[in-house]
Amino acid sequence: MKTQAYAVQIADVISIKNCKKNFEAELLFSDTDELFYEYNQGQYIYVFKYGVVSFYNISKENAEKICNEILMYGKSFIREEVSENIDIVIGGESNAISFGKATLKEFNVESIRLILLNVSQSVALDNYANISEQILEDTKIHTTYLEEKGRLDISGKNLKKYIGRVLNIKNKISENLYIFDSHDVTWDDETLNKLDQNLKRVFDLKDRYRSIQDQIEIIKENLELFKDIMFHKESSKLEWIIIILILVEVIDLFIIKLM
Repeated sequence: MKTQAYAVQIADVISIKNCKKNFEAELLFSDTDELFYEYNQGQYIYVFKYGVVSFYNISKENAEKICNEILMYGKSFIREEVSENIDIVIGGESNAISFGKATLKEFNVESIRLILLNVSQSVALDNYANISEQILEDTKIHTTYLEEKGRLDISGKNLKKYIGRVLNIKNKISENLYIFDSHDVTWDDETLNKLDQNLKRVFDLKDRYRSIQDQIEIIKENLELFKDIMFHKESSKLEWIIIILILVEVIDLFIIKLM
């Protein structure tokens, strides 16, 4: 039997509390970060607080309708779709994972859940990678201007907003570090643990995460440089103001003595 798992980033954040309270389906598992539902018999939905929803054995048309419903509990709708899918074959000789395909020896809800979890993590990483690459490109524009003109083309207020944006992205990634830990269900089941490790390997989750972290560090280093240049510029301006005030006071005293 051949089916498919599909994951899509629909928002920046999904309120797990509100979704759990209002979304109508049989809830199989829940915690503060995720919700795992059986939608209809043999159909599953996985909702994550970092804005990703994944589906098993549900058509993309129905998945789109469900996403629109779950969007009511999300913040910052993602306009440019970030999604990924993987074919799942039930009834193979053994569990096997390859690019774009997962073969399971037999149907197991926890195996399906692990596949949905990993494909969702992959989509989340794609989203973060797109954001960090865009910020890195923006940073390169400023560094190129600095190289050519010898000064920055960004004001103090805009620089602070820019730094805040980068820190927010870094915090979002750090908040979701848990997604790269092995799931609880793998701790006591060697088969599930092996499946989980193979999924992480095929989706290349850890290397992609490190790549994003490296990009964020480069951006941070550039921003530190921008901040130092801006601070030096403001300090120089302040020094000149003090010098002018002292000079005015000296001239004033000189005039008073002459009079």
